[in-house]
Parts: sequence; structure tokens; C-alpha cells
Amino acid sequence: MDNLTHSLVGLAAAKSGLERLSPGATALCVLAANSPDADIVVLLFRDRWSFLQHHRGITHAFVGTFVLSVLLPVLFLAGDFIISRVRKRRLQVRFVPLLIVSLLVTFTHPVLDWTNNYGIRPLLPWSSKWFYGDFVFIVDPFIWLILGSACFLLTTRTRFLRLVWLFLGVVLTLFIVFNPRGGNFPYPWILRAIWLTTMLGLVLLFIKRVGDRLGSKLAMTALVLVVVYWGGLMFAHSRAGSHAFEQATVMAGKDEKISRLAAMPTLANPFGWDCVFETDKATYRFHLTLGSEARASRIVRYERPTGPLARVLKEVSEDRRTQIFLGFARFPVAKLSDEDCTSQTFLQLADLRYTEPGTSRGTFTLELPVDCPDIQTVNR
Repeated sequence: MDNLTHSLVGLAAAKSGLERLSPGATALCVLAANSPDADIVVLLFRDRWSFLQHHRGITHAFVGTFVLSVLLPVLFLAGDFIISRVRKRRLQVRFVPLLIVSLLVTFTHPVLDWTNNYGIRPLLPWSSKWFYGDFVFIVDPFIWLILGSACFLLTTRTRFLRLVWLFLGVVLTLFIVFNPRGGNFPYPWILRAIWLTTMLGLVLLFIKRVGDRLGSKLAMTALVLVVVYWGGLMFAHSRAGSHAFEQATVMAGKDEKISRLAAMPTLANPFGWDCVFETDKATYRFHLTLGSEARASRIVRYERPTGPLARVLKEVSEDRRTQIFLGFARFPVAKLSDEDCTSQTFLQLADLRYTEPGTSRGTFTLELPVDCPDIQTVNR
């Protein structure tokens, strides 16, 4: 999930009562909720392929998450010790309660990341197997609304925090209202109407000081609502998976055997699902719209590599970028940009859960120049 969602989960957890366990608990909750993304430091020393290799790796695994959850309260205790010596006061941080808080909140991060189609590798370093929840889009405005509303009402006690929330609200509102994709919603104005109505309602609730009256109950309710919302998405995902298999069976026909299938969520649309499946002969992608009658659209098909394409793939298999990409990709597909070698020829790889070969999607695609004579030799 995005770091805004992780931060809101940490802040909501603190406001639900964890902040009362020790001084510094609120700050620790927000940091702990984001700490597994410390793997971003890889970008400071290595390239984007190293980041792809290590992102959602050991810091998102059971072992790494546990280490981080212990390290944070130790750092807080050390910082408080230094400050207490300088200011000549007693220690304020309570280590054991902070450790409990850190353990609870840090582990929310891999759980949240598991829910989407990027996945996590929780068994590292013993196993690099990926696990995917596939029922929450990596950015979900409805989770922002649920958690953000509670956190806003509970934390706007100073002018500075009001300005922070105002800035955040304006930025997110612009994203929702002017997002050209519209979340793939059949009626994008529905999401925008819900968002704008909620923003107006929050202003009225703030004026009436509802947050002060409800306190930790409001934060706890928001966290429960997120879990209930997840339950609804799980149900929609189950339906999408069943309908996707029916559609995949028709597309594959009698000549192809389906080996695996995934139905993946789209932005802010529980009725729209991107589906990918593999057979013994090809990999397919299509969009599924749930309703009284499920409909498949935007169907694409990539055959398994044979002939020149298979030869080129074997030749580049030792390339570091290829190994990292194929280790990450869930549904890798490939094609040659120019099989006739009339121009510079590239081997184009893509992870079909995100994009297709030949498009620009960062680390979700890979283009490698290949030697035309080798391809022509294979063609002969």
C-alpha cells in the first residue's frame, strides 16, 4: 500500500488508545507503520533493478519485521536517555509498552501490503515465494476517507496540524476530482460525489468538535470499518475469481489447459477487475466487469516463447536485469520489437499483471537490445 495509508493506520492505532501506553507512542506508531519500507535506502546505493530485487523483501518478512519492531523502541529509549542526560531529567519513555505498541503496529505493514497484487515474501530468507492477496488496489481512496476522517477529527488541535490537514485534503481532492482514469469507474462522478460530500461533512463535524467527544472510540470504529470494507472486497474478489475462470475457460477453449489465474482489483472500483491467466500455450489478460452478467473486455493474448523468441530469451537469461525481472514478474510475457531486423531489435519483457511489452512502466517492463544476425540465423 501507499505510505499515506500506512501512516493513517499507525496514527489511527495510536489514537485508538495505544498513545496512552507511553510518551512517544504516537510518533512510534506512525514510524513503525512505515518502517518496513526502509528498504528504499537501496536506491541510494544501487540502481532500480536492485530496488526491485529487494523491495518488499527481508524488511517485509516475518524475521525482518520483528527485528524492526524491536529496533524502533530501542532507538526511542536511546534517544530519550540522551535527552534526559542533557536536560538532567528522568527517563520518560516506557520501553516494554513501547515494544508492545511497535510489535502490533509494525506488523500491520506487511499485512496491508499482502492485500494487493504486488505481494510480499514473508518467508525470507528461507523461501523467496511471493504471496498475494489480490483484493485491495495498491492505492485506495475509500481507505483514505475512512481512516483520514477519524485521524483529522482527532488531531486538529493546533494551527499547524490544521494547515497540514488542509494541504493534504486539497492535494487528495485534486487527485480524485481530476484523475483522468476515473478509477476505471463506469460512473467516475460517483467516487467524486462521495469524496466531496465527505469533505464537506468533515468540516461540519470539526466545527461541532465531534472528535473531542468520541475520542479513541472514533479511531477504533475507523479501524473496524476498514476491516469490514476488506470483507466486502474479499467477497467481490471471490466473485471475480469465479467469473474470471468461466471467461478464461471460454477463451482457452479445448486446446489449452489453464494452469493459474489471478483476478486483481482496480482503482476505487469493486466492480472492475483485471484478470490474467496462463495456459500451456499462452498468457491472457482481460478486464472483467461484475454485474448482473459479468463481461470480459480488452482481451490480449501472448503465446509462450518459441523459435527466435525462445532462443533470444535463453541468450539473455544470464543478464542480471533479466534474472531480477523474471524473479519478480508474476505473469512474464515477451516479444521481439522487430523480428525482421529492419531496425534496432529489442527483446521486450513485461509483467502482464501491470502492462504489456513495449510500453513504459518503469521496472514492470524491460527492453534489451539483441543481435539481429543471431535472430536471422534462427529464422533460417
